[in-house]
Amino acid sequence: MMSWNRPQQNLTEAELAMLAAQGNNQLTQAALQEMLMAQQGMQEVAATQNIEVPKVNFYPSRHADPKKARRKDIKQAYKLLQPAKRSWINPFRWALGRKYRYNKDTGTCVVDGCNCANLIQHDNLYMKISDEETGRSLWEMYWQNPVTGQPEAFIALDKVSSGKKMRGTYCPEHMHLYHLLNKWEAEEDKQNEMNPNRLRDKVKRGVSIVTVPISSVKKNDPTPAMLQKYEPFFAELERDAGKTKGINVLHYANPATGQNDVTMVVFDLRIFQMELQQMNIPTQAFQEMLNVENAKIQQNLDGGLGTGDV
Repeated sequence: MMSWNRPQQNLTEAELAMLAAQGNNQLTQAALQEMLMAQQGMQEVAATQNIEVPKVNFYPSRHADPKKARRKDIKQAYKLLQPAKRSWINPFRWALGRKYRYNKDTGTCVVDGCNCANLIQHDNLYMKISDEETGRSLWEMYWQNPVTGQPEAFIALDKVSSGKKMRGTYCPEHMHLYHLLNKWEAEEDKQNEMNPNRLRDKVKRGVSIVTVPISSVKKNDPTPAMLQKYEPFFAELERDAGKTKGINVLHYANPATGQNDVTMVVFDLRIFQMELQQMNIPTQAFQEMLNVENAKIQQNLDGGLGTGDV
């Protein structure tokens, strides 16, 4: 995804760290490594599976001011993520209204025309490229329905971050650049919100910011280290205690310190047996419904017998 004067495969960890230390402070060394892996992975698939995979030339800004470097990277990312357009003299653009060259389907990259569907079948790079902070892959963030979790293709917009939905998507390289663009713009918005001029504009529009003090008490956990391994067991007990009265977790606090000195777990077999018996006994409403159904069945049987006797 990046391009320098020599192949990316020859870059060392020290060179990546030096590049990350310059310019945009949001473009970390881990992000550069993910970008490098995306490009190398696509080139390997192109070589082994004979899939046409264009190369994305992204040049990280080396401006001394991190803010200006980030803005330069944002501007360059927008330029690289713009969907490819047809030539002005192309008749398809005017006669048929096909302005964009690769606006075909959800399996085609709108920028370079890469066949993403075949790419996913051979090697799903979307699952291998992840966010350096959260660890979530591009597949989880952009190619899965957030509600159902089912695979759902990402749909690109004609103005990158806004505009009309297109038919196509982004290849893994462009997808990672799009993800970084979102993070850079979020940081840019965060910095702009801290600008005093922005605060004055809000005040002029009748928006005021009131600081409400919130007292927070930091709770010290007195649990010894050797007992921390039992925390999942006690969490399961707390959940089951809400379902039955046969499980009780008793805490005895020290009146002087207020800390929990003694914890007892009580399993009451008598209550368990009583609850099981009650579960086998039908409720009054259920019993009445059974009686009504039995009466109907008996009535039908009596009516049938009467007709047969005649």
